Amino acid sequence: MMQETRVMKAFMFAALFWGIVAMFIGIALAAQLYWPQLNFSSEFIQFGRLRPLHTNGVIFGLVCNILIGVSLYVVCTTSETKLVSQKLAWILFYGWQILLILGYITLPLGFTSTKEYAELEWPLDILMASMWLLYAYIFFATLAMKKTKHIFVSNWFFGSVIIVITMIFVVNNAVLPVTLTKSYSIFSGASDALVQWWWGHNAVGFLLTASIIGINYYVIPKVTGQPIYSYRLSIINFWGIIGFYTWAGTHHMIYSSVPDWIQNIGIVMSLLLWLPSWAGAYNIYRTITADKMRLRENYILWFFLSSVIYYALSTAEGPLLAIRWFNMIAHNTNWIIGHVHSGALGWVGMSCIATFYYLIPKLFGKSQIWSMKLVKVHFYFASIGVLLYIVALWIAGIGQGVMWQAQEDTGALTYSFIDTLKFISPYMFIRFLGGVFYVFGMFIMVYNLYRTVTVHSVSVKTVEG
Repeated sequence: MMQETRVMKAFMFAALFWGIVAMFIGIALAAQLYWPQLNFSSEFIQFGRLRPLHTNGVIFGLVCNILIGVSLYVVCTTSETKLVSQKLAWILFYGWQILLILGYITLPLGFTSTKEYAELEWPLDILMASMWLLYAYIFFATLAMKKTKHIFVSNWFFGSVIIVITMIFVVNNAVLPVTLTKSYSIFSGASDALVQWWWGHNAVGFLLTASIIGINYYVIPKVTGQPIYSYRLSIINFWGIIGFYTWAGTHHMIYSSVPDWIQNIGIVMSLLLWLPSWAGAYNIYRTITADKMRLRENYILWFFLSSVIYYALSTAEGPLLAIRWFNMIAHNTNWIIGHVHSGALGWVGMSCIATFYYLIPKLFGKSQIWSMKLVKVHFYFASIGVLLYIVALWIAGIGQGVMWQAQEDTGALTYSFIDTLKFISPYMFIRFLGGVFYVFGMFIMVYNLYRTVTVHSVSVKTVEG
């Protein structure tokens, strides 16, 4: 298995690298919102050019790398088989990293499709689709060689991510190339908006959510030493996400030119999504808390417990946004950014951190992390960072929404746009501070993992701090 895990180690370290790079860019963006002069009047580092580096780095750098690395490890382990091809796995690894590097070069230069979470131009779209199909082949071909009778539940989630994202990515990125660096979508107007948010919501929701759920259903029982609390709830969680999530993106189209009946589908599906999401959250929560003694002593589980709380929170915020009266206040405000990051930093980020702490030592044959005390310190930095970030943006966002709609008796707006900017200014600083706390915790983790994989042996005394 040592030869098998080399490519998985590579994906895990790549995920860690791109995650920190993307988060560091996120801090730079947050700083620019409070100190606009930090763009130094350069077209290459202004907010609009840097933001796609942040979002693409998190989605395709951090999450996709950890998804591929963990899913290949899990499918081999739970199916009692080997990868169908080591060579193809390494081609996938290098191809995916080349894609990310090219994206980080072209986006600041202004080569962009302008589509949310799909900014890469058509040659890179083709490269991404090719690598994703290669990933699909490696995963499903390996699964087909399984020596077990059943398919472990995590592999159901991984497989669904591969299939659904393939379908939505291809449709949304269907374009007419004009030059090597410019193309135009085959869709237009309201149709383009619908297809974009069919992709956009599922890139954030389905790709990030189903991937992390699949990872959690494998890693958490390994850390706790307990089986998944309820197989039935995991099935409800799976089929509920498959049935409802892909329809929910149109709740971003409320009060738009999209037909009302399509808006209503998004509203209904978003509300229905509450049930399977919380079923999954409850299932994971009961698995984490099954052994109270281990929960008190193993701080990796604190990250998982925190992540599932943020999962429940963010999946409550989504249906809340789908309600028209709340959407009217919160949409297009900083509340949306807070909502996204309660999921991205709280749910996805905390889960990825816990997975790094469990799987990287495992891949290197280490029985324990070098310092569990540093894991605890990291947890406090991450938790403070998330809370500062999202609470500041919730307050700023609701304040924005209320101020934008306030009117005098004459019908004139009560507040100017500048008044709104002055109101949110202190919350932009708190947002920046929250990001600094979070990323500082990531560097603590890097040091801890470095010591873990480089020391010859890990003593219990050292681990316990």
